[in-house]
Amino acid sequence: MDRPPAAAPTVVLVRPREEGNVGAACRAMANMRLSELRLVEPAAEIGGVGRAFAVGARDVLEGAERFGSLAEALGPFRRVVGTTSARDRVLPVPVVTPRELAAQLAAEEPLPTALVFGSEVGGLTNDELALCHRIVTVPCALRQPTLNLAQAVLVVAYELFLSPFWRSAGEPLADARDEPPAPAETVEGLFGHLERTLEAVGFARDTTFAGVLLDLRRLAGRAGLTEREVTLLRGMLRRTGNALRRARAGGSEGEPPGADPGDNIPRP
Repeated sequence: MDRPPAAAPTVVLVRPREEGNVGAACRAMANMRLSELRLVEPAAEIGGVGRAFAVGARDVLEGAERFGSLAEALGPFRRVVGTTSARDRVLPVPVVTPRELAAQLAAEEPLPTALVFGSEVGGLTNDELALCHRIVTVPCALRQPTLNLAQAVLVVAYELFLSPFWRSAGEPLADARDEPPAPAETVEGLFGHLERTLEAVGFARDTTFAGVLLDLRRLAGRAGLTEREVTLLRGMLRRTGNALRRARAGGSEGEPPGADPGDNIPRP
C-alpha cells in the first residue's frame, strides 16, 4: 500500500530577537512552500521592518501564532526536529545534516512535524534540545561556522522541499512502527507526572535532580514513546502514588474510580 503524502512541517522560532529575522524566515518558508509558523515568547514584536523582510510572505507572517513556552508550542506534534550549530555540545540524540534528515523523513510514515530553530544568540538550550526527537546541524566552514536564522530555515526547508517527504505517495513503508510517537503534550504530561512522583519518593534530594530529569527526557526522545507506552508508564506512576498515599494514611483504600492519573501523586 502506498503511503499518503505528509503535511508540510511547521516552523517554530524560539525567542527570535529581531523582527527582520522573523520576516526573512517567513520569506524563506514561502520559498519552500511552508506556511505554518509558531513563535515562542519572548519573541520580537512585528512592525514595518519585519513586514518589509517578509517579501511575498505576509500571509505567513500575519498567520504566526505565539506561545508562552516551547513545550506549549510543540503540543500537537508527533515528530520534533531541533537545530543547532553543535559546537561544544553533548547532544541527546544523533546529529544529522538537512539532507540526511530529508532522506530519513521520506522513508518514514507521515507525522505532524515541527522544525525548531533557536534564538539568534545562543540557539536552543539543552533543555529545549531534550524535547526534540532528532537534531539537525548545517555543516559550515570553520571561519564562519554559524548561519543567520533565516538562512538556517531556508537550508533545512530546501532539502525537505526537494525530497518526497511531503509530496506525492512513495514506496510502501518498510519496518514501519505500528504506532506513531505520542504528541509532545502527551509526553509533557508524563514528565510532569514523573517529576511529582520522584519528588514524593524522595528522589529529588539534591541538585542533581534537574540533570536526571534532563537525561530521562533525552532517553524518551530517543525512544519515540507511543501513546500506549505513555499510558503504561503513567499507570505505573499512578500505582506508585496510590501505594505511597495508602502507606502515609496507614492503609486507606485505593483511588476513586475515574481519578485523573496526575492527581494521585502526593505533593510535598
